[in-house]
Amino acid sequence: MAITGEHEALNAGEIGLSEAGPGDYFALLKPRVMSLVVFTALVGLLIAPGDVHPFIGAVAILCIAVGAGASGALNMWFDADIDAVMSRTASRPIPSGRILPGEALTFGLVLSAFSIFTLGLLVNWLSAGLLAFTIFFYVAIYTMWLKRSTPQNIVIGGAAGALPPMIGWACVTGTVSWESFVLFLMIFLWTPPHFWALALFKQGDYGKAGVPMMPNVAGVESTKRQVFIYAIATALVGVLPYWMGFAGLVYGVLAMGLGLGFVWYAFRVLRMPPEDTSMKAAKSMFGFSLIYLFGLFATLLVDGFIVSIGA
Repeated sequence: MAITGEHEALNAGEIGLSEAGPGDYFALLKPRVMSLVVFTALVGLLIAPGDVHPFIGAVAILCIAVGAGASGALNMWFDADIDAVMSRTASRPIPSGRILPGEALTFGLVLSAFSIFTLGLLVNWLSAGLLAFTIFFYVAIYTMWLKRSTPQNIVIGGAAGALPPMIGWACVTGTVSWESFVLFLMIFLWTPPHFWALALFKQGDYGKAGVPMMPNVAGVESTKRQVFIYAIATALVGVLPYWMGFAGLVYGVLAMGLGLGFVWYAFRVLRMPPEDTSMKAAKSMFGFSLIYLFGLFATLLVDGFIVSIGA
């Protein structure tokens, strides 16, 4: 597993400590990604059968948030070389010189250990084990291996981002179940069309960085077809909580509507003419994909509240 020369140079050039402020370290946590992780984990925790003490629930969500942030910091440490050449990531704390790579590595490792052991000691060791596996998978399997070696990086690597609701479920029940697996699958299938829509209008950046994203390897037309196929699969799985009986009619109706919208946006991507360099459909698809996933999990939360009131 080779690290590029530029990456080595970043580490070799460390002398002393940077003058990074709290905001720089917060940026290392990838707060936008972390917020989605925390939200889906919270939904998994709140809709799981059984009760959890509010303090334990708060500790669990805090540990999941810290673990997600640790993954982001370790990802930025390893990817500093390619972040430096991509316009979307060049202003991140390490490539911009605000934080030294060694500081980010130490920060990520300390947060990882803290989140895993605190979750294990205060909640349960199954959820801690799942959190540890999530961090390992995102950093070692996705960041260090898949991201730079295969256009299937997002497909396989998406498992890391899909585990938080399963962790939240395990915090309450001490087990995993088919219901928690469906929550996992909803995010797992959503990840490829979400990121490939981004890759379609950022393929120049990925090409410069040498990251083998699907449009750069398989071509735009193949990527568009795969976005559409995955969108259909995502929409179908999105209604499973209703059909399996752990979400009510409110969720079923809204999940179906959101799913149809997701497929429609993917269809617009599929129909983009080759000469369309604006990639407006792909940009719209990327934006709606965030609304889709947030909408699904928010509706699960609201639906569960309605059901509990009715009971």
